[in-house]
Amino acid sequence: MTVTLHGIRNCDTVKKARLWLEAEGVDYAFHDFKTDGVTEAQLEDWCDRAGWEKLLNRAGTTFRKLPEAERTDLSREKAIALMKAQPSMIKRPVLQRGTAIHIGFKPEDYAQLFG
Repeated sequence: MTVTLHGIRNCDTVKKARLWLEAEGVDYAFHDFKTDGVTEAQLEDWCDRAGWEKLLNRAGTTFRKLPEAERTDLSREKAIALMKAQPSMIKRPVLQRGTAIHIGFKPEDYAQLFG
């Protein structure tokens, strides 16, 4: 089964997820939002499956630095446009395993996914 970890190389949470996958011997591909980009179609698919509320990283610096007008009255379309323009606003990592996706990283969740 194909496993792809999507994120940003320098993100601490992504680093932890990568270390966990490597320690467990999980073969995976890494897709860096900063260098490889992210498509609107991919964001739409993830929002359909996980919800834009879960995918949009409101706790991150990039989101918090937005002008108040851009942070209010959020909708699916507005969230996708923000994440497309600034991939740092995507909650990381996004793990794609076959057709399933998992947003974020907790060792116990990954243990269950790969157990």
